[in-house]
Amino acid sequence: MQSTLFGILWLALLWTLHAQDSIPVQADFQQDKLTGRWYSIGLASNSNWFKEKRHLMKMCTTIISTTDDGNLEVTSTYPKYGAWGGGEQGGGTGVGTGALPAAVLPRGDQCMTRNSLYTKTEQPGRFSYTSPRWGSEHNIHVVETNYEEYALVATQISKSTGSSTMVLLYSRTKELSPERLERFTQFSRDQGLTDDEILILPQTGEAGSTGR
Repeated sequence: MQSTLFGILWLALLWTLHAQDSIPVQADFQQDKLTGRWYSIGLASNSNWFKEKRHLMKMCTTIISTTDDGNLEVTSTYPKYGAWGGGEQGGGTGVGTGALPAAVLPRGDQCMTRNSLYTKTEQPGRFSYTSPRWGSEHNIHVVETNYEEYALVATQISKSTGSSTMVLLYSRTKELSPERLERFTQFSRDQGLTDDEILILPQTGEAGSTGR
């Protein structure tokens, strides 16, 4: 029994390490240029929570800043719509599931703000995060960005009940070119996600506004 459990845990660890190695990171990553305001444009995930809630999701606004010790502080603000529901990704901790909150679930017009701290790793462009609520481990990769227009971020999430993959597309504005959207879609497919697990988020207004 113990040997079987150990074998399962070992295979899960090997899968996680392989997944991390297979996800690229932006070359010559410049962390200071990633800071500022972003909008979530696309979200893809193979988690059960995403499958249940995707029809309710809308984009939100995220502010990224650098802490004194070189980590990233991620602050997402959105209308108080019962954001993230009650699952692991619904924990309201950040790029999506404890990484940036990427979407909101409509409920009202008050504002909510959530903060997450991404800890830098030895590899520029890769960060780690542990959900204080769910205990899940998040390995976050800034796959590619030109800093002034878009950022493509992939996260591998591991917890006691299994693992999942999440891909997020961020934009400096509320719209992106079809080419950027296609790049997000194709990269998500390359990570093993199906079209049913890929979503271009509909717009919502700034927190407290009536939306667009």
